[in-house]
Formats: sequence, C-alpha cells, structure tokens
Amino acid sequence: MVHDLSKHPDHTIVAIENGHVSGRKVGDGASYVVIDQMTAQDMQPKDHLSYLTKTPDGKILKSSSMYIRNSKGKVSAILSINYDVSKLLMVENAVNELISTGESQQTEPEKIVNVNDLLDDLIEQSVTLVGKPVALMNKDDKVKAIRFLNQNGAFLVTKSGDKVARYFGISKYTLYSYIDSKQDNKQEGK
Repeated sequence: MVHDLSKHPDHTIVAIENGHVSGRKVGDGASYVVIDQMTAQDMQPKDHLSYLTKTPDGKILKSSSMYIRNSKGKVSAILSINYDVSKLLMVENAVNELISTGESQQTEPEKIVNVNDLLDDLIEQSVTLVGKPVALMNKDDKVKAIRFLNQNGAFLVTKSGDKVARYFGISKYTLYSYIDSKQDNKQEGK
C-alpha cells in the first residue's frame, strides 16, 4: 500500500493491492509509521524492514515500510508491504513443540500495570493457548479461549465481556452462551 503524506492522517492510503491481507482500503488512515513520519518530519528516516504487526482481527503480518522522496529529497510517501505469516507462525510453534528438549523458561518478569493490561494479557494468553490467530479460529477454538479467560478471572474485570466479545468477533449473547455451555458440561461431568 502507498501512503501519501500530503493527505489528512485519516485518509493517507492512496493505492493498495491485496487489501484483504491488512484489512485496509484506499482512503483509510495512517499507520503508526506514517503518523510518526508526519509528526517528526525526519529528513533522513531509515526504512523499517521485516517487523511484525497485528491486525484488529488477530492476523500477524510481516511488514516493511520504505520512504519515498520527491525531487527535493523530502519524504512524500511511504510504501508498505505486508505479508500474512499467521499460518507460518502456527507451523513454527508446532515444529518447536516437536523438537524442543527442555522446559520453556520465562525470559521477562511479568508486568501488570493496570487491570486493562491484565485483561489484554489474558486475551493474548488465550490466543497463544489455542495456537492460532482469531481470524483463523473456529467455534471450538473460541470456546477453548473463552474457557481459559473464564478460569483465569478475566470476566471479573469491569466491561470485560464487551471487550472479549469484540476481540473474538462474537456477540455478548454468544460469549455468555459459550461460558454457560462450559459450566453445563462441567456439571454433567464432561
């Protein structure tokens, strides 16, 4: 996709191919990289190559952003290339499980800044548990993720139901039916 830096930040995308990868279209707004350049007006920015981004629907993209200069040498546009690596990351995780010889070590201390960060962390853990991004999850996968969230107290956080339902692309009614069906199965001894 191409971002025109002379446009309003809400509408910088002027050209795009395969918009289904990023979920974006011509006329959509700026990304973080674009906003950063519009704000800083860096005269010699370095291209950002091969970094990971996450779409609102949970796909993981390998992204690169290159700065395009006009005849005066000023950055006038940014070319962004995105490749969906969600399925490749699932394969990588599966292979790592097969070849791993030891227990995984926690590399960073757990950081809990506020309750919303805790909820975000629990949601990320539920996606990791399922092993695929939300965009590729079926009903059983979502039930498994929501079961994890319920068991770990996610729904004790105020308004968490709204956030979890939005994140998994389901209604609150469906969310609560997934929670209730889990409890029904537990009571029946399943």
